[in-house]
Amino acid sequence: TEVTGKLEEAVRIWIKQIRQVLVESEQMRREADDIGPSAELEHWKTRMSSFNSLLDEIKSSRVKKIINILQAARSKTLKQWKELDGNITIAANEAKDNVRYLYTLDKFFGPLAKASPVTMMEHVPSLMNTVCMIYCTSPYYNTSERMTSLLLKITNQMINTCKTYLCEG
Repeated sequence: TEVTGKLEEAVRIWIKQIRQVLVESEQMRREADDIGPSAELEHWKTRMSSFNSLLDEIKSSRVKKIINILQAARSKTLKQWKELDGNITIAANEAKDNVRYLYTLDKFFGPLAKASPVTMMEHVPSLMNTVCMIYCTSPYYNTSERMTSLLLKITNQMINTCKTYLCEG
């Protein structure tokens, strides 16, 4: 029981730390007003990396041994642990899925940033079709908040490209 108590305390600390990571990942991001769409991809790549690292740690043999010991002892802390394990898996899957979908837009980011306004406009119909495809097929990215954020960043990039074009012309 002494060993079980120490293991339960360790798991409670992990639970607290994992909850903190999940809470921070859901908080509003503070971003510059003129940030472009490539920042959205970078955000999700960073988030994917973080959650995949956390998943690797949760699935490590050391953690599995502790969880198995607590299962044998019928510890009550495992209910919270299993719930958080599921939440981390969901967050990792969401980040991976969003990165996959946002990579389909990556080919447009260069023309949006470097083209003249006329050339840039040639890419807009394909870009919007791809955004529509993401909205219609992504299980995670099809919320108004996510789409608004993405479209705002695309618009920001178009405005910045036009400003650069006008100032250099």
